[in-house]
Amino acid sequence: MKITTQGHNVPRILIRLAEQLGTELKQGRLEIPERYGRGYCAGFVFNAHLRLLISNYELHDDIVVENPEIDPSKKTIFFKFQHIFPRSAKESPLSVAPAVLIGTSRVNTDEAIAVHSNTGVINIEVDADYLKGLFDLHEDHTVLQSLLENSQPLLFEQLIHPALQPIIDALLEQSVDDKFRRFFLRIKTEELICHLLMALEQRDSQHLYPLNSQDIITIYRLRDQMLAHLDEPPVIADLAATSNMSPSKLKRLFRQIFGDSIFTYYQAFRMKEAGRLLREEKLSVTETGYRLGFTNLSHFTRVFEKHIGMKPKKYSAI
Repeated sequence: MKITTQGHNVPRILIRLAEQLGTELKQGRLEIPERYGRGYCAGFVFNAHLRLLISNYELHDDIVVENPEIDPSKKTIFFKFQHIFPRSAKESPLSVAPAVLIGTSRVNTDEAIAVHSNTGVINIEVDADYLKGLFDLHEDHTVLQSLLENSQPLLFEQLIHPALQPIIDALLEQSVDDKFRRFFLRIKTEELICHLLMALEQRDSQHLYPLNSQDIITIYRLRDQMLAHLDEPPVIADLAATSNMSPSKLKRLFRQIFGDSIFTYYQAFRMKEAGRLLREEKLSVTETGYRLGFTNLSHFTRVFEKHIGMKPKKYSAI
């Protein structure tokens, strides 16, 4: 196996993966050999503070690659973009909403990276102290300050606003001359970080609570369960009993991770599904409302207009 790029400009985990697959690494990119699957990985170390890893592949079997860059003492903030590649027709449109996980290294300390058989993500890692030095923070900047302090395990999920999609597309397409590629990608990476931190800072959080892995697993399991049954409005008492959390803890952690209350989050996805049923499946307004659990179609119309900005009948005709 031949590495045809400077090693210090490429994440070492990518070099290790190329060695394990017995393939070439060219200008920070490796193509998955056919005997293992298909797709690619690309990675760039822009400087001592910032790195980017793009993974879009399907493997016949999962493999495990030891990560030589794990340093528990280092304060790192990670941005993990999910569902940003075209989805499979078999996947639920709700389970693949484009989103980014933003967290501290306290919840990103695996010693090995499992390379799963079907992966499509962008990972950005940035040194917390470096990023903190770019801001003039005050006590009222609760979310941003807590994230940059990196002193406790925190995780946030931010849905990707459509305005960010062109920046993401530019990262993936890399349609610039080779001599400008690294500079171009670094600028786009930093632009994404800036937009995401600005969005995160808009959250109304006066106090943040440290998370443990079990809390995170539980909250995501309940979220997925809720989105799988959009015709059934969530009942907090039932969700709390299922999660072995108090209702107050459940509501607090859900809002902290997702930035919305449980019901507001549910209703937003419910209306996204309504829009999909109207346009893609060509259901009538009546059929859509009843499928999503509405017994009063006037109420469905009001809720849809509040979230989407127009009445469902007009939306379906566009």
